[in-house]
Amino acid sequence: MIRIPPSGKLQGIGGSLSLMELAHRRSKVFYGNYIIAAAVGIILYTGGIVHFGFTAVFEPIVNEFGWSYAQVSLASSLRGFEMGLLAPLIGILVDKFGPRRLIFCGSLSIAIGFVLLSRVSTLAGFYGAFLFIALGMSTCSGTVLLTAVTNWFRRKAGLAIGIVSSGFGLGGLMVPLVTLLVDSLGWRTAMLIFGLGMVAIVLPLSFVIRHKPEQYGYLPDGDEAVPVRSGGVRRKAAAPDPEVSVHPRQALRGRVFWQLAIASACHAFVIGAVVTHLMPYLSSVGVSRSLSSVIAFILPLASIAGRLGSGWLSDRIGSRFVFSLSFLLMIVGMLIFAYIGSGRQWLLIPFVFALSLGWGLSVTTRTTLVRQHFGRAHFGKIIGAIFGVMMIGNITGAPLAGRMYDTVGSYHVAWLSFAVIALVGTILVFTIPPARKATRMTPR
Repeated sequence: MIRIPPSGKLQGIGGSLSLMELAHRRSKVFYGNYIIAAAVGIILYTGGIVHFGFTAVFEPIVNEFGWSYAQVSLASSLRGFEMGLLAPLIGILVDKFGPRRLIFCGSLSIAIGFVLLSRVSTLAGFYGAFLFIALGMSTCSGTVLLTAVTNWFRRKAGLAIGIVSSGFGLGGLMVPLVTLLVDSLGWRTAMLIFGLGMVAIVLPLSFVIRHKPEQYGYLPDGDEAVPVRSGGVRRKAAAPDPEVSVHPRQALRGRVFWQLAIASACHAFVIGAVVTHLMPYLSSVGVSRSLSSVIAFILPLASIAGRLGSGWLSDRIGSRFVFSLSFLLMIVGMLIFAYIGSGRQWLLIPFVFALSLGWGLSVTTRTTLVRQHFGRAHFGKIIGAIFGVMMIGNITGAPLAGRMYDTVGSYHVAWLSFAVIALVGTILVFTIPPARKATRMTPR
C-alpha cells in the first residue's frame, strides 16, 4: 500500500511527483509524450492566430484606416523585434525557472494584446497591442517550448521536435477560420474572440508542461535508469553516453553559433515576409481573396511533411545537409513566387511544394544542429541567443517587402531579392563543420 503525504506528492529522483504524474508513471506512458501533446496544442493555436492569421486581417485594417502596407507590416516586425530582443533573456529564464510559468504568463499577455487590438483607433495603439502579443509569443513558443521538449528527449529529439514544430505548421488550419470570422463578424470582433481563446485553450495547457525529467524521476526518452552497486548500495545510474556540453560564452566565441544564427536570420527574413504579404501579394496579381486564403492555409500545413521527414532524412545524410537543402528549396520557391500572375496561377502548386518543404526541413534541423553541437545543459540560453540574432530577419523582411511594393507598385523585385538572401543562408549552413568535431567545453 502506498502512503501519500499530506502534500499530495511522492518523492522522486531529484524532485517530487504529483498525484497526476504518479498516475502517468503507473500507466507506463512516458510523461514526455504529454509534454509533446501540450506543446503541439499551444503552438498550433498561437501560431495560427498570431503568425499565420495576420495575413487575413492585413487588408481589412489597411482599408479601414488607410495606412500604408509598410506601416501595417511593421506590426509584424515589432512582433519579431520584441520576440528576438527578449529571446536571450527568455533562454536564461526558462533554464532557471522552467517553461510552465513563462507559458502561463505569456498566454495572458497575448490575450490582453488581442483585446487591445480589437479596440485600436490609432497607429500607436495598433503597435502597442502587438507589443503585448510579441511579449506573450516570446514565452509561449520558440525558445520555451523547444527547451522543454529537448530536455525530455535525447535520442528521439529529432522526432519530438519535428512533431512539435508540425503543430506550428498545423496553425495554417486557423487561416480559413480567421478569414471567415474577419469577413463575417468584422476584424475587431474576430480579434476579441481569439484573445478569449488564449485564456480558454493555451492557459490550461501550460499546466501540463514540466522542466527536466530528472526532477520527476525520469530520464530523457523514457529510458530506465540501470541499478548499479557502489559500496554495497544500489544507486540509479546516470543516463548513458555523456553529452557534449558547451557553455554559452564558449558558444558565442565559436564559428558554428554565428553561422547558424545568421542563416536563421536569413530564414526568418524570407518566411516572415512571405507569410505577412502572401494574401496582399496574390490579390495584387489577380488571385481572388478566397483562393489566397486557401494558399495561406495550405502553405504551413504542407510544411509538416518537411518537419516530420527531416528527422528521418537527417539520420541518413546529416542535419547540415538537410538544412542546406531546405534553403535551396526556398530559393526555388521564391523564384517561382515572383512570376505568379492571373494567367499563371498554376505556378502556385510548385511554389507551395518547394517553399513549404524547404520551410519544414529547416525548422527541425536548425534545432537539432544546436543540440548536436552544444548539448542540452545550456540549450535554452544558446537557442535564445540564436533567436535574438534571428530578430534581424524578423524586423526587416516584412517591412522591406512592403516598402518595395509602396515604391514600385509590385512585389516582383522583392521576391527575387529575397531568393538571394536565401542563397546566403545556404552557403552559411553548408560550410558549418560536422557536429562530431564539437568538443566539451567549460567556461574560462
